[in-house]
Amino acid sequence: MSISSSAVIVELNISVWTAEKLDRKATNAVLVANKASGDAAKVIKNLMAGTTLRKDIQDYAAGCRLWNNNKTLAWGEKGVRLLPTSIFMPYKLEVNGRRDMFNAQVNTFLAEYPTIVANYEKAASALGTLFDRDDYPHVDAVRELFGFRFVVSPVPDSGDFRVDIPQQDLEELKEDYADSFDSRLGDAMKESWKRLHKMLSGMSEKLNDGGDSETKKRYHESLLTNALDLCEMLKHLNVTNDPALEQARKEVKAAVEGTNIEALKEDAHSRAGLKADVDAVLKQYEW
Repeated sequence: MSISSSAVIVELNISVWTAEKLDRKATNAVLVANKASGDAAKVIKNLMAGTTLRKDIQDYAAGCRLWNNNKTLAWGEKGVRLLPTSIFMPYKLEVNGRRDMFNAQVNTFLAEYPTIVANYEKAASALGTLFDRDDYPHVDAVRELFGFRFVVSPVPDSGDFRVDIPQQDLEELKEDYADSFDSRLGDAMKESWKRLHKMLSGMSEKLNDGGDSETKKRYHESLLTNALDLCEMLKHLNVTNDPALEQARKEVKAAVEGTNIEALKEDAHSRAGLKADVDAVLKQYEW
């Protein structure tokens, strides 16, 4: 099956300086003090201890990777994702905004970096006697350790081999690629089903009625909004137009849209009704 017109391949690679350094002297001291073997422990220094500027960038990058994974499907190699063309423009707009925010955070950190290191050298308050000026790269070297790279490429058709090799070998290449393509596409669609199954299983478990006030506290608006958000995304992630997945999506959406969180908190019948709808979808399809 060719999906070159309904999806593209995207690769989002974000790198962040770890600011970690193995302290061999401190490691040896710990091993000797505890009479431990040479591979029993390591002392890893956080070179940016006492400031959150670098960690804020790391946390933001992690959020960007999670966002990217939620909007796309796995496609073979690690980091390679399949993006439906139906959401390409809003995706591209947001990825550009996230790149700009990342770069702004990096620039702020790099502007402060020399001052942070200078303060460490004067007082070494955060690292104490673990401080070693030689652990800290020049700011230009640190800049190279941050990166936000985004690449888009088309999904190649299985027959598109523009190489000059014997016909028999070419046919074998095409056959191998077709098998690989079908496997990747199958795995991508399994991921869509898995996301729906995971969400429904969690809802079903949470809707088990314990009948006490503590149970009611478990119900938050996100129980419904997360389900609706996934239903909206599945309209795009169903890149093969699987009719079963589309039907399951519609059934879940109809069940959730007819419910409100206050009714779930206060009314056992509402909880039972939604759970019955959720369980019906879980039983109806082969996951």
